[in-house]
Amino acid sequence: METHEIKNYYESFQHRLNDLKQLMNPEHLKQEIESLETLTYENSFWDDHKTANKTIQKLKRLKSSLASYNDLFDKLETIELSLELITLGEATEGIDQLIKETNHAFDDLERKLFLSEEYDALNAIVEIHPGAGGTESQDWAIMLYRMFKRFSEQKGFTFEINDYLDGQEAGLKSATITIKGDYAFGLLKAESGVHRLVRISPFDSSGRRHTSFASINVVPEIDDTIEVDISDSDLKIDTYRSSGAGGQSVNTTDSAVRITHKPTNIVVTCQNERSQIQNREQALKILRGKLYQREIERKTKTIEDMKQSEGSNAFGSQIRSYVMHPYNMVKDHRTNHETGNVEKVLDGDLDPFINAYFKWKMHQDNA
Repeated sequence: METHEIKNYYESFQHRLNDLKQLMNPEHLKQEIESLETLTYENSFWDDHKTANKTIQKLKRLKSSLASYNDLFDKLETIELSLELITLGEATEGIDQLIKETNHAFDDLERKLFLSEEYDALNAIVEIHPGAGGTESQDWAIMLYRMFKRFSEQKGFTFEINDYLDGQEAGLKSATITIKGDYAFGLLKAESGVHRLVRISPFDSSGRRHTSFASINVVPEIDDTIEVDISDSDLKIDTYRSSGAGGQSVNTTDSAVRITHKPTNIVVTCQNERSQIQNREQALKILRGKLYQREIERKTKTIEDMKQSEGSNAFGSQIRSYVMHPYNMVKDHRTNHETGNVEKVLDGDLDPFINAYFKWKMHQDNA
């Protein structure tokens, strides 16, 4: 890099680090870490294991964030020193690599800050529903299903089918999947909303261009560390015969479970497991996740997020468009991030869109 480029980068680095400092408040972070550490030294700390584990997890997150911030500050001083040496006519090695590492460190810390909510570290339950349009939209829904599956494979996550209903001619009518891995929900929560596809339809003999819609809803799989009270009297539980993805029979007994939460009219189904008891347990997990997400949205009054998850599955409500004709482009309408490589995105390359959403959301929250 030329000297003026390094200088410009250094000045930009200073501004970004200053923004992070205001966002993080390192001094307050240190005080919070000291307070939590003092709490862990108390003899009664482990009397309540759930609370203790949540405290330990929070302490680890805070320490990790502070360590990452201090590492960035050290990198800034190293770049400043290198710039001074270059100005004096002395050669410095590794400055390009250092700047590259610094960019990655910034992105990692911004992601870490965004994934700071207690439910972000949990597994993700993803629901896929095609919009109006019959076969065309159902085919688009299965393309999104495959996109999430490939994203899971790339991340080393586990991809499990909870409920799956085939489309009439192609694609799927609905699917509920659980993606298991560290911060799966935190990474995928930005995918909630309506996804729009524009392409030449393979089902149209006239070769006309079609627009299709599908909605994605992402909720956390609530674990035992988070309490969500559900009264048995509020539940209506039905059982029916299972049939797996692709029409394959799972078993010949009424093992599939449908649970309706009467106060909210939320309905969840599960047919992946072999036994009715296992399907009931998994369906309750999905229900708890939905109720927890509903409460979070109510408390934080995130109206736009609620619109994304519950809005009209049609034109004008989409969060992202995938255009395959007359040109190739994927564009997120919230962040304006876009790429011309549609196939790469549909092959699971969602990281650029996730990172763009993190940065956009942080600016929105601090505006």
